[in-house]
Amino acid sequence: MAIKVTNPVVEIDGDEMTRIIWQSIREKLVRPFLDIDLKYYDLGIRHRDETDDRITVDAAEAIKKYGVGVKCATITPNAARVKEYDLKQQWKSPNGTIRSILDGTVFRKPIIIKNIPPAVAKWRKPVIIGRHAYGDIYKNTEMVVEGPGIAEIVFTPAGGGERKVVKIHEFKGAGVVMGMHNTEKSIRSFAQACIKYALSEKVDLWFGAKDTISKQYHGFFRDIFAEEIGKAQGALQAAAIQYRYMLIDDAVAQVMKSEGGMLWACMNYDGDVMSDMIASGFGSLGLMTSVLVSPEGQFEYEAAHGTVMRHYYEYLKGNPTSTNSVASIFAWTGAIGKRGELDGTPEVVRFAETLERIVIETVEDGIMTKDLMLIAEPKVAKYALTEEFVDAVAARLKEKMNA
Repeated sequence: MAIKVTNPVVEIDGDEMTRIIWQSIREKLVRPFLDIDLKYYDLGIRHRDETDDRITVDAAEAIKKYGVGVKCATITPNAARVKEYDLKQQWKSPNGTIRSILDGTVFRKPIIIKNIPPAVAKWRKPVIIGRHAYGDIYKNTEMVVEGPGIAEIVFTPAGGGERKVVKIHEFKGAGVVMGMHNTEKSIRSFAQACIKYALSEKVDLWFGAKDTISKQYHGFFRDIFAEEIGKAQGALQAAAIQYRYMLIDDAVAQVMKSEGGMLWACMNYDGDVMSDMIASGFGSLGLMTSVLVSPEGQFEYEAAHGTVMRHYYEYLKGNPTSTNSVASIFAWTGAIGKRGELDGTPEVVRFAETLERIVIETVEDGIMTKDLMLIAEPKVAKYALTEEFVDAVAARLKEKMNA
């Protein structure tokens, strides 16, 4: 008998090979065991194009309404993708749009598996990335400068006060210019979210920026973090959690020398880059969980990797693929577990935890996709194809649930 999930989960479908995997996970690992209401939104690139990307906004609003969502990887089209899919334009990143609407913080945590050793020998515990998910380069305004002239930042107060003008650069010839922004509200909620997450995970909190160069923009982040840390000092001390502010380059050096076990809060671009570095360092982008947490307590879970385009092209040719589905499965388990936690249904939480354990045990028993087989210790003789891995997990899950 299927376990009843009390409230809906927003399901956001995606693109290419991850879309194929997504359907397999849903139909083999979720629906047979859960009585769950999935509010479905198709963010496949063609559907986004058909709806002028309105579907992405609708999906984000649904997460705000229902509180929990799970998202498949999606294409952010460049010029080549516009031509390939005959799109109207280069639509913005769906993740960026959803993050902007939810004003959330992205937390990415590697999945530790015994026979997948980290590339950095000293790492023993997860290095968790807390990525500010609003503004900066992801909400930028930019312009190609075609000839000599002056680029300026202009601020006009809403109340009609004195305009402020700051020169960016006096161009002698062609170039390029970009403007970025952030808000105090978003930065403060980022700091608060990181503090709450550090307390929940019982790990130290690090924050790195470049305030020696960006004395106002990065300094603004540094000062707000310091204010929020001051407010939470009692709770942090009671939990024996230390806060460290470092320059971002020093933070990178310290992380590489550490054993892990901290939450590393990063500005938006830094978090984008460093989360991929951490994922690769722990074995694979396919072994990285990702959750977007809004200040109002809404959650969106996804895999940290992309749509696995190369495998998709092989799939279209009818060739076998060996695509790692671990992170996508953990996106589902994260959302299901959080739904159960919010609803007060421990049997739903237990199901999510059980599925996660089975996935890890399956890999530790030597059943894994090609990307993991190449780095596994001890070595395994053969790798599992895409569907073979999901089927192996499904068989073990069915046996466990029946027992």
